[in-house]
Amino acid sequence: MYYSGVLKKMMTENISPVQYYLDMGDDFLNMNQLLDKTIEISFKEYQCLSCGKNKKIFRQGFCYDCFYNQPQAGDWIMRPELSTAHLNKEDRDLEYEKAVQLQPHIVYLANSSNVKVGVTRKAQIPTRWIDQGAHEAIEIVEVPNRYLAGITEVALKEHVSDKTNWRKMLTNSIAEVDLKEEREKLAKYIPEEAKQYYLENNNETSIQFPIEEYPQKIKSLNLDKSPNYSGKLKGIKGQYLIFEDNIVFNVRNWEGYVCELKI
Repeated sequence: MYYSGVLKKMMTENISPVQYYLDMGDDFLNMNQLLDKTIEISFKEYQCLSCGKNKKIFRQGFCYDCFYNQPQAGDWIMRPELSTAHLNKEDRDLEYEKAVQLQPHIVYLANSSNVKVGVTRKAQIPTRWIDQGAHEAIEIVEVPNRYLAGITEVALKEHVSDKTNWRKMLTNSIAEVDLKEEREKLAKYIPEEAKQYYLENNNETSIQFPIEEYPQKIKSLNLDKSPNYSGKLKGIKGQYLIFEDNIVFNVRNWEGYVCELKI
């Protein structure tokens, strides 16, 4: 069977194990059903997720021009402390920025390789944790806007990492930690403006991923260098497809690439 479409990050459903779905335009694939099957991936062309043109993808699924113009790629996306909608101040599109920034946000701890702190909209829980390949996570604060979440993350990452070691995550080399205990240690570092939003009674969320075999030595599939690849799917974690030959493919990294899949 052949399927063709522009790559976008896989959609997920948090049951045990996580269910993964890939939108291929006219087809909607349950990727879990493809475990132990051989998948051929062929890159055909680009399709910017904003303008839809066949222009080389620059970052986050956007061509160069769209990346520097669309509000979905503003600096505050990666650095929430730069959010200004709460001040009624526009970055690229105030209406869009208000819609995204002025809603409940969570600062959390996740364990995908080591303990890390992160920020996401409340509506994105637990999707954000799944996308990071976290096998457990816990909320620290729930604040009313993105700015407060951002300054809280900035304060906390002085004391805990804000990065995931993706290689350790994929090989399942995970530190054993008590996230409740880690959260309690960090509570004193929460900025004054966010202290009232501290969460102290909730429990960890556990996540199970559909993996039959973890890779030993990892090599990433790069569609620019290897536009055609074939391998047997052995697992899915985060936004990565894990193949039998230790090749891993980060679907999200290749958003905006039009590909053909042969199953």
